[in-house]
Amino acid sequence: MDSFNIPQYTPSPAEVKCEVGKEGSFTINRLEVSQVNWNAYHGEFCPSDAHKDGGYNVAKLVRAVAEPLLVSHFGDGIIEEVFSRYQKIVADRMSRETTEFVNVTVSMTKRG
Repeated sequence: MDSFNIPQYTPSPAEVKCEVGKEGSFTINRLEVSQVNWNAYHGEFCPSDAHKDGGYNVAKLVRAVAEPLLVSHFGDGIIEEVFSRYQKIVADRMSRETTEFVNVTVSMTKRG
């Protein structure tokens, strides 16, 4: 396998407000954006060496979502190698820059 793309898109708060408004069935009560560092223990004491490899933790998180899709498309013979490589790529990226997940959380009420 040379490549496989699983697109992910995180909308801006303005895009979320616009789409909810266009659809018209809901009123937004609250909209928040939060950033979560990929390394859950960034800058904090971590008593276990198992949690120090952020690449491992992120790879496990992505694997939980992507593995069924990959297995259905390619079979399960490549899964260990794919996520082993991915773990190394993520660990390398995390060692060179601050990496974060961005979450947009919305509380809405159905209209009328």
